[in-house]
Amino acid sequence: MASDKDTLSDHDASGNLWSPFYGYLPTAWTSMLFLGLFILTTSIHLVEAIRTRTWWLLWTVVLAGCGEIAGWAARTWSHYALLNDTPYLMQTVTLIVSPTPLIGALFITFGRMSSRLGQQYSRLSPRLYSRIFFTADIVALLVQSVGGGVAASSDDSKVSQMGSNIMLGGIVFQLVSLTVFCVLLIEYLVRRLKDRPVGSKRFSQNTLSDSVPFLNGTGAPLERPMVKLALGICISAVLLYIRAVYRTIELADGWHGKVIQTQYLFFIFDGVMVFLTMATLNIIHPGRLLSTETVFGAIPLGSKLSV
Repeated sequence: MASDKDTLSDHDASGNLWSPFYGYLPTAWTSMLFLGLFILTTSIHLVEAIRTRTWWLLWTVVLAGCGEIAGWAARTWSHYALLNDTPYLMQTVTLIVSPTPLIGALFITFGRMSSRLGQQYSRLSPRLYSRIFFTADIVALLVQSVGGGVAASSDDSKVSQMGSNIMLGGIVFQLVSLTVFCVLLIEYLVRRLKDRPVGSKRFSQNTLSDSVPFLNGTGAPLERPMVKLALGICISAVLLYIRAVYRTIELADGWHGKVIQTQYLFFIFDGVMVFLTMATLNIIHPGRLLSTETVFGAIPLGSKLSV
């Protein structure tokens, strides 16, 4: 992100107002809109986490929301300080890194859901599953943070590029782990739907007053809250996967590439994707849906699930 600040101008070659860091003029109203939306959804998540006593959502979903708030506040600041690189660097790092804890929340939620619906359909135990994927999530977070720090703190173009490459590596690693997660999630749901355990233990066909057939009505019945939770995890995973693909393409294209300097792409494939994920988890809230009594070997909501 190196640049000669003495030669920077807040007008492009055509005389239009712009920021030399973004390659365009960051629109204030859009940034304020996303800022307001993330304040709203994060506040709701904070209240929901406290009410349902799902404390792990505080350091996953709520933490991600706080990072998004900081990032969009910085973008708003950039609109009024076009030649100040501080808000630019602030939003660059926070908006790349912040969704990482959100992905971690999906890993934990699925681990608890699979424990409730039947561990025999999963290739990994809920605890081992959470440990592996949450560790991968932390590694991705650390790599992206280190890369962002290097890229943001150096005025040397080579060092800055090295930081960018480190960030790209973190994003790619996160995309790979998210891909594996999605594959295992799909396999689990298909096995649960068709009642085909990984091992020899079969699912107990208990009759539940609040059970509904999953998908096309075949296979063992699922509790209605678990149907909603499975849907929420799938929607959130797809949204974050789209965002991860976009970020990978963006960073691979470079800081002065066409992708990173196209504002509407950032709004659609980053801002909208992350907000919709958080809004989905507001509506299909893990704490609320996992708060019923333990059945089928479920891990109680207030228990400590090792990660």
